[in-house]
Amino acid sequence: MPLGFRAGAVAAGIKASGRRDLGVLATTGQPAAVAATFTTNRLSAAPVRLSQAHLAASGGWAGAVLTASGSANAATGPEGDADQLALAEALAAAVGVPPHQTLALATGVIGTRLPVDRIRAPIADLVAAGLSTGDDALAALAEQLCTTDTHPKWASVRLELPAPDGSSRTVTVAGIAKGVGMIHPRMATMLALVLTDATVDPPTLHGLLAPAVERTWNQLTVDGDTSTNDTVLLLASGAAGTVPVQAGTEAADRLGAAIEVVARSLARQQAADGEGATTLITCQVSEAPDDATARAVARAVVGSSLVKAAVHGRDPNWGRIAAAVGNAEVGGQPVPIDVARLAIAICGVPVFEGCPLSFDRSALSKLMAAPEVVVAVELGLGTGWGEAFGCDLSEGYVVENSVYTT
Repeated sequence: MPLGFRAGAVAAGIKASGRRDLGVLATTGQPAAVAATFTTNRLSAAPVRLSQAHLAASGGWAGAVLTASGSANAATGPEGDADQLALAEALAAAVGVPPHQTLALATGVIGTRLPVDRIRAPIADLVAAGLSTGDDALAALAEQLCTTDTHPKWASVRLELPAPDGSSRTVTVAGIAKGVGMIHPRMATMLALVLTDATVDPPTLHGLLAPAVERTWNQLTVDGDTSTNDTVLLLASGAAGTVPVQAGTEAADRLGAAIEVVARSLARQQAADGEGATTLITCQVSEAPDDATARAVARAVVGSSLVKAAVHGRDPNWGRIAAAVGNAEVGGQPVPIDVARLAIAICGVPVFEGCPLSFDRSALSKLMAAPEVVVAVELGLGTGWGEAFGCDLSEGYVVENSVYTT
């Protein structure tokens, strides 16, 4: 856990299973700087709207975050907004910050309201019992957020940044994330919470978060559906005592790289744990006209149901990959493709280079039984590079989303 934060989780009765379903993250001192991205789904949930409003009112600062799982509080009308505000006020009173310095994350079934009367007391009790600054508290928060995830997801890195006295300070960037279904972010994410103890102001922090999200979580797809609750929050406490990070400096580059490492790790963990998934699919596209084009092609490949099904069946059907490449779009316009320059490899085995190549299908099929299948695509049109993360499509996905309400 980065310095300057404390957390805890408890079972408040939102989930029928009785598992932990309510969490609190708070600062240990002054409010933290915040950068955030939110869902582009026009049916955004009450916690999304509340967080957006509070960040606007606070100028990008927060002292506490309430996390709830078991109810998305989406499509719940004015009552849902009132519920979310009531919980924000309860959190603010418990932690000792103004309500507009609180944020919210919620996940679960759409159309169900949060049981406010059942949650109020556990919020106060959890904070009164003492939130922990240890790594176990962050792990508990990650576990509490899980719904159809089979396991919690977290990642962390450490780096050195300059201190005011000319020495250096060790800075930590740590993150947790949930979401393995209804995953197809667009200029947003799923639910993710990233923390750092570096000193950064909100505008600079946003400048570090946005490109990291674009290259990682926005390149994640499980089923092509964008959630109503997608949110990523990046909080910086400043407790490590570093020189304030300024945009365009080496320190900013190093911190931004660390944030992206954490985001990429979490995105890959989510893809690998996709509902019903047995295989992580990574598509890496090179020699594109630009990076945006490369990312679009990579995302088209991992998002193709036919490609996903082929990977599940260990079928080296490169034609489905080629078709997905040809269907890719950037800004609503088709991606330029020169078939004569197009090259495709599966698990390191070249299968197409302007025309079909001979390869051992049986041997390649065995390679595709690995936990991760890497598809490499070369467009031969420039120096742009990008990657995307997805998973195979199995019977388990259909069962999970047809038999159970998620």
